[in-house]
Amino acid sequence: MRWKSTTYAGWGRALRAAGELARPERQATLAALMADSPAPAIGKRRSYGDACLNDGGRAVDMTRLDRFLGFDETTGALTAEAGLTLGEIVAVMAPRGWIPAVVPGTGFATIGGAIGNDVHGKNHHHAGSFAQHVRALTLLRPDGTQARITPEDDIDLFRATAGGLGQTGIVVSAELEMTRVPGDIMTVTERRAEDFDAFRAMLDASEASYTVGWIDTTAKGDSLGRGILEEAEPASGLVPLKKGSKRVPMDAPGFALSHPIVRVFNEAYYRRVPRRGRTVVRPVDDFFFPLDRIHDWNRLYGKRGFHQFQCVVPLAAREAIRDMLGRIAGSGLSSPLAVLKRTGPGRAGHLSFPMEGYTLACDLRALPEAEKMIRTLEDLTADAGGRIYFAKDALCTPERIPQMYPELDAWRAVVAKADPKGAMVTDLVRRLKLREAA
Repeated sequence: MRWKSTTYAGWGRALRAAGELARPERQATLAALMADSPAPAIGKRRSYGDACLNDGGRAVDMTRLDRFLGFDETTGALTAEAGLTLGEIVAVMAPRGWIPAVVPGTGFATIGGAIGNDVHGKNHHHAGSFAQHVRALTLLRPDGTQARITPEDDIDLFRATAGGLGQTGIVVSAELEMTRVPGDIMTVTERRAEDFDAFRAMLDASEASYTVGWIDTTAKGDSLGRGILEEAEPASGLVPLKKGSKRVPMDAPGFALSHPIVRVFNEAYYRRVPRRGRTVVRPVDDFFFPLDRIHDWNRLYGKRGFHQFQCVVPLAAREAIRDMLGRIAGSGLSSPLAVLKRTGPGRAGHLSFPMEGYTLACDLRALPEAEKMIRTLEDLTADAGGRIYFAKDALCTPERIPQMYPELDAWRAVVAKADPKGAMVTDLVRRLKLREAA
């Protein structure tokens, strides 16, 4: 297998790595590679920070191992290689009346990445996390051996792999539980929430299959926490014309996302929904992956890149979210991209992110003052009994991780057996000392 030296980054572009990558096209080639020179796997690198980086080392790019392997029309079980993206699955399967049980906010996430981060979607309050719908996975261990893992037959290894950041080995393929849908369109109802209390009440009362909220992080005072709630249901019928994709051709200048411009944009975005609300029909991928039509949209944050802060706090700690929103609005660091959702208790692994509560995600340009703000938000999260999302993190320090993830020691014990030589360690794992016992 040929290794190619390159420099690469996560989606936030603020953290980078230099090292050697291999891109196997066949499972046999991958197995030979792992037997000779084991290394962690990466996919489309849609993790925002350093979860997908191995600076100074090697990594296996799985994106060429992207084949559909089988589908059972009766049970809805889809088997595919780990490099296949969820967007490709939706594009092929939605017209046939099936979609993955859980779909995250980008279609560029691969199956392997979705398992390794145990991603969640707009239906987490009903459906739980992605890996809860993985019936089985084929795991290639760092020693070159391969095994079929199920949550029934090997619960400890499965729970260490789901949300386990690739530390037990490389997921080669998986059998996924799909959800039947009437068609490949979504009926979406949009409503304004005038402040945080109204927003939270709407989230709590929602019984829709899919629910997500855009939140205006520039709003202050009586409007603090205002936003737009989207509730959606799969539907059938005429498919609206899809909008063409666009590409950001260059790194945007610093003023492009300055506070005055973001404030004006957010005001217009909030007002685009009538006060009485509205219901629209969208293609299924436009609803699930709204930003994927803008290729390289991360370049809008300029050459320095950006950080995304995402936390979840328990239901009883909702005032912590209000506090965070007040601090972000007062900082002048806001961006147009901020999301508030209600999450349920579902999680598949020891290090899976979700808990029953509220999750807030916000993008901030990679500036020193933004990094200071994010560290403050992380402290507020930990103090509230919540946790940060490894798939988005670039700045957290190791001290608070055991508090946020109480099953960390159980995960460490399994990983130590699966990868005793530390061949699968990545930059995030090193930075947060995830594999180092207290």
